[in-house]
Amino acid sequence: MSANGISALLDPSRVQTLLGSYQVGKSDALADLTYYFRAQEVRRRISARMVPLDGSKIRSQLKDGEYWASRKVDGEFTLVIYQDGAACTVNPGGTVRCGFPPLDELSALLAKSGVRQAILAGELYVNRTDRRPRVHDVARAARQPESAADLESLCLALFDVVELDGKPAPELYAPKYRFLEETFGNGKNVRPVETHLVRTVSEIEELFKKWVEGEGAEGLVVRSEEAGLFKIKPRHTLDVAVIGYTEGLDDRAGLIHDLLIAVMRPEGLLQILGRVGGGFTEEERRHWLSDLKDEKVPSDYAEVNDQIAYQLVRPQRVIEISCLDLLDQTTRGATIDRMVLDWDGGSYRAVRRLPLCAPISPQFIRQRDDKRVHPDDIRLKQVTDLIDVPMADRDASALVLPRSQMLRRELFTKVLKGQTMVRKLLLWKTNKELHDPDYPAYVAYVTDFSPNRAEPLKREIRVSSSATQIGELYAELSAQYVVKGWAPHG
Repeated sequence: MSANGISALLDPSRVQTLLGSYQVGKSDALADLTYYFRAQEVRRRISARMVPLDGSKIRSQLKDGEYWASRKVDGEFTLVIYQDGAACTVNPGGTVRCGFPPLDELSALLAKSGVRQAILAGELYVNRTDRRPRVHDVARAARQPESAADLESLCLALFDVVELDGKPAPELYAPKYRFLEETFGNGKNVRPVETHLVRTVSEIEELFKKWVEGEGAEGLVVRSEEAGLFKIKPRHTLDVAVIGYTEGLDDRAGLIHDLLIAVMRPEGLLQILGRVGGGFTEEERRHWLSDLKDEKVPSDYAEVNDQIAYQLVRPQRVIEISCLDLLDQTTRGATIDRMVLDWDGGSYRAVRRLPLCAPISPQFIRQRDDKRVHPDDIRLKQVTDLIDVPMADRDASALVLPRSQMLRRELFTKVLKGQTMVRKLLLWKTNKELHDPDYPAYVAYVTDFSPNRAEPLKREIRVSSSATQIGELYAELSAQYVVKGWAPHG
C-alpha cells in the first residue's frame, strides 16, 4: 500500500505505528470523519433489525423458506474503507487501523476485480486452530501486537456490502453475498463469512448442531428477505446474587416485578449485572415479594427501572438465570458500565462504575440454595468466559478517581436577632467525568444555614460539562444569595 494512497484516507500525523507498517489511530485521523459515523450507523441498523433467537426454538419460531445462514464469528465489528488501492478499518468505538495483512490482501483482490471504492462490513478476528476465535484474541493481537505472527493471525470475515464505487449496495442480500464470494472466496486472511443458502428449518437446525453444538461456534446469523434477520445462539446460564426488587403496579401489586442482580468481582465487591423479570410463576412472584420485603437495607446508591427505584436487600440469595446473549458494547462502541457496590454487612456503598455487559432476554430458572454470595459461586469469571470485559482483573476498590479541584470558595455571614446566619458558595471541577459518567465536569454548590428557620440548612446545586456555563450558573447563585446585609467572612 503506497503512502500516497493511504494519505487519501488517513492523516499520517494522527496515527501511531505499532509494528512494521501496522498503524492505529482514533477517528480524528480519518480524512473523512463521516466514515466513523457510518460505522456506528451500520452497527446500529444491524442491531435494530436482528432478533435474538434461542437455538432450542428454531423449529417453533421459524418457517420453511429461503434463508442465508451464516456462521457467527466472535470478533470485533468493523467497517472496511477502500479507495484506489488503499484500505483502512474503523470500528464504532472510533479505532482506526491500517497496514496489516488482511487489508493488503483485500486491496489487491478489490483492485483485481476492478473496484475503485468500497465500504464493507465484517468481523476482525484471530485465526485459531485450538479453539474458536474470541473477541479477547483481537484485543491482544490488534491492540498490542508483539510480533509479525500476531498481525498475520488477524483475519477479516466479511458479511455485508455497504457501498461500491460510490453507489449504495443492493437491498437484497443475494447479490451482495455473490459479490463477496466472487471477490474474496479464495482469500487467505480475508474471506466472506461462511454462508449457506437453505430452504428448510431442518437445514438451519442441522447447521446449528454442526457449527454451534459440534464445533463450538458462537452462533448462527440467519437472513431472510421475508422473515427478517435472526441471531441464533444457545442460552447461557449464570449464578447471580439478588440485591434488589421492584413491585408490580395496579393489578400486579403484591407481586414481584423484577429482581436486581449482581455478580461478584475477585476482591469481593458486587457489580450490578442487570435485572431479571421473566421466568417466574405467579406464585413465585408473590413469595419473592413477601420474603424480600423483610430483607430491605439502606443504601447510598439508587438504581431505577422505568422511574421506579429498586428496594435494595441483603445480599444472601443466589439464583440461576439464563440469557440469550451478553452485550459488551453499545451500538456506538462504548462500554456498558455498571455500578460496583460495597456491602459492609449493614448497607451498600457505591464504589464506581466499571465496564460489564447487558444480558439479553434474561429468564429466572431457580433459586440456588446450594450457592452462597461468594466470589467462588457468583464469580465475575462467568461473564468474562463469554465476553471481553475491560478492567475485570482490576481491584475496583483500588481504582481511585482523580481529586477534585476547588475553583472558588466564598463565605458570607449575617447576624439577625443575635443569631449568625451563614451562606457558603463553592465551585469545583470534579476531574472525574472522563472516568465515571455519574460525575459532571463542574459543580456549583450553595449551603444556606439559618438557625431561625424551621429547616435550618438548605442546599442548592448546579452541574455542567461547560466551564463557561458553570461560571454563569455560579454568578446566578451568587446574585440570588449574596444580597444586601451579607458580609464576606474570612
